[in-house]
Amino acid sequence: MTAERPETLAQAPLGRESAYPERYDAGLLYPIARAANRAPLGIAEGALPFVGEDEWHAFELSWLNAKGKPRVAVARFRLPAESPNLIESKSWKLYLNGFNQTRFDSGERVVETLERDLAAAAGAPVTVELLDVDDAALTPRRLPGECLDDLDIEITDYTPSAEHLRTGEAIVEETLYSHLLKSNCPVTGQPDWGSVMIRYRGPRLDREGLLRYLVGYRQHQDFHEHCVEHIFMDLLERARPERLLVLARYVRRGGLDISPWRASPGERPPAPLRLSRQ
Repeated sequence: MTAERPETLAQAPLGRESAYPERYDAGLLYPIARAANRAPLGIAEGALPFVGEDEWHAFELSWLNAKGKPRVAVARFRLPAESPNLIESKSWKLYLNGFNQTRFDSGERVVETLERDLAAAAGAPVTVELLDVDDAALTPRRLPGECLDDLDIEITDYTPSAEHLRTGEAIVEETLYSHLLKSNCPVTGQPDWGSVMIRYRGPRLDREGLLRYLVGYRQHQDFHEHCVEHIFMDLLERARPERLLVLARYVRRGGLDISPWRASPGERPPAPLRLSRQ
């Protein structure tokens, strides 16, 4: 299953004034081919060096039941990294707003509709789960591992440079994270705030260099998904870990948050969790 015409950013809804729809319209979803951003990282189509997902949460999902009574839920979407397309976030929001005044016989019908439309745009199956707004799974938690953010270091470079990534001789297995991740939307220039977790087994990473590298994304313009892939590829090339997982949890914007993760083939996926900023 593939989208008929992956779009380019030139026609994307991002950065444009948009009327918010009141009726369902699957045509609002705007696919963006992943290949163009992967090519500079040395990632060839059909030969991904990682597995992973883009996990989204929608906090502003509502529809009408068969009697016209509003229903609300939080939707969790899982878009596979091997899908040929990502879906532009503003188009996703506009599409979801179209559910507000649309009647559905059941929550199951909502899930079926979402999975069908999103899979057509992404070019691969998309998993959809509806969560009650009081579901315990939505309770914020902390990232596992050790935080790098209290390291007392001087930073003068705010573009990503793999030169900062250094390793020692000791082989370790550890999980590190930082809440200092920030990148910018490649269309609007708006800041995207997030946290990033790195779990690996291999030569010990120099922590100060790793933090400098992560802060280097502060003025970098790219989509969330591509930032995570950039981090993964730089670590894979410079640190040569036996196993690697990179996970980002980006702060919610417009009722949507996104949490891409990429991992070495065979590495277990992370358990779903939300942070307080999401």
